[in-house]
Amino acid sequence: MFAEIFAPFLAQSPVSVMFRLVLERTLRAERLEALFAATAVKQRPGELLFSSCVEALALVVAGTHKSLNAVYERRQAEWTVGVRSLYDKLAGIEPQVSERLVAETADELAALVERLLPERTPLVPGYEVRIVDGNHLGGTEHRLGPLRGRGAAALPGQALVVLDPERRLVRRMFAAEDAYVNERTLLPRVLEEVQAGQCWIADRNFSTCDFLAGIIDRGATFVIRQHGQIRGKKVGESGPSAPLETGSASEQELRIAVRERELALRRVTVELDKSTRDGARKLHLLTNLPPSISAAEIARLYRERWSIETAFMHLATVLRSEIKTLAYPPAALFGFGLGLVLYDVLRTLEAALRAALPEATRERKFSLYYLGEEVAGVYRGMLIALEPSRWTALGELPEEAWRAALLEVARRVAVQRYFTKPRSTKKPPPPRPPGPTVPHNSTYRLLNNYKPS
Repeated sequence: MFAEIFAPFLAQSPVSVMFRLVLERTLRAERLEALFAATAVKQRPGELLFSSCVEALALVVAGTHKSLNAVYERRQAEWTVGVRSLYDKLAGIEPQVSERLVAETADELAALVERLLPERTPLVPGYEVRIVDGNHLGGTEHRLGPLRGRGAAALPGQALVVLDPERRLVRRMFAAEDAYVNERTLLPRVLEEVQAGQCWIADRNFSTCDFLAGIIDRGATFVIRQHGQIRGKKVGESGPSAPLETGSASEQELRIAVRERELALRRVTVELDKSTRDGARKLHLLTNLPPSISAAEIARLYRERWSIETAFMHLATVLRSEIKTLAYPPAALFGFGLGLVLYDVLRTLEAALRAALPEATRERKFSLYYLGEEVAGVYRGMLIALEPSRWTALGELPEEAWRAALLEVARRVAVQRYFTKPRSTKKPPPPRPPGPTVPHNSTYRLLNNYKPS
């Protein structure tokens, strides 16, 4: 399936070839234009196509180019518009377009992961788990007129993100251009995605009576930390405590009045051996999972919520999902959405490697940092050496043939290069004198005068 010109990249960086194979299939130009035409309301295709914007910004988010302007300068001969038109186009991409891009690509990649790894251990037998959390985009540069002369950070918006922890993919994004809007105002839109047979996990910010009732009405379940504003009537005595790795768990029935009805929920109390980062030693979790799932199992399930925090960390360190030069909220949210898409692509590469090399990858953890670093370092040269038409032909293969090509490349990967490395125990840092007494140091002089003990 691969011409001879692919040979150096297949030999030296098969992961980068895998990355382009998945991108070519997922972000096909005709598919992107159809998505834009069906979703955009105010913006029109114009001379600059939506697919061109995706292609250009994806190179920045993936880390292969330092800036959008650098992408434009390198490929200026292919464009019929100026760089200002590119920025203006990004500034007008409506949030629902970014949301639809994340949803459609995630559904396709989830189906691919399902075929690659059909056998997996569910987190909760009989349920599809979803984790939802919010992310406020970091401050941008003060490039816009109203932002100049202001010292405070310029926040371009926020988003609620839904993670599928079993397939390790981000499935949905709900965007808000106003960074000050309470994320709870987006919960009615999240409810539209809730399906029967799912189990939703969330922190206490999502603990509202209407949200809990809405999940129940849709035939789904939840494990959500109780917010202090939710009060109910305790029924009966608290059950016996069950030991956990980090404390103990017990439960009691709690009845909550919601409008004109009453919800009978299980309230699992987790007592921790060590305080959380906000100083809490006791957590209360509300759930409507059946009694067959013990309080200890529910407490362990809630800990899976941290997997979405890990995803946010990867978006900030492995990918450049928050680009400081994109000051307009629609552009910033579009960049964040592309970050979610590329995160899913990297997770799909991980699934393909596990499918192609099951023995070598069993019980090993992949480092998205190493995968992302490899792609960022090689992908730019690969774009120069291999013209787009060669990739287009591979992307248009029948699904089964395309999947066979992906696995063929995956079998060439020296997979041990991409495993996480165990951390050694760090020594506590020595005490340092306060700043005013030692305002600064010359590292050069310190190194020259250093005598190891």
